[in-house]
Amino acid sequence: MKPIEIFFESVEELTLPEEALKSWLKQAVLDHHKELESLNIILCTDDFLHDLNVQYLDHDTLTDIITFDYNHDDQVNGELYISLDRVEENARENKVSTLEELHRVMIHGVLHLVGYKDKSPEDQTEMRGREDYYLSLRTF
Repeated sequence: MKPIEIFFESVEELTLPEEALKSWLKQAVLDHHKELESLNIILCTDDFLHDLNVQYLDHDTLTDIITFDYNHDDQVNGELYISLDRVEENARENKVSTLEELHRVMIHGVLHLVGYKDKSPEDQTEMRGREDYYLSLRTF
């Protein structure tokens, strides 16, 4: 099994620079002195993600990402479920490309897996700063 796999659930497959993307996400894990064991990224619809949000988190809301953390010790294991519907809408609202927003949401999920939180305003500011930092490192 490869450390990072990308799946498409009920959405049309996107052409992504997969190897560069995976390398970038893996580096974010390594930067935090963790080992990447397994990361599944599932790109899906609002409906699919909403159902997961209700079933597993008891949240009856739309969201752009749900991160399931299966970490143990310093080994990162997780699943990122990302709604492409939300990503596209957020991209329009933020006046950025869909891929830019998708990358932000992906790194957001990885940052959760390495220990960052985003519940308080202070945590949100720190999370946004880390997202910006990792987005600035992309060469693709």
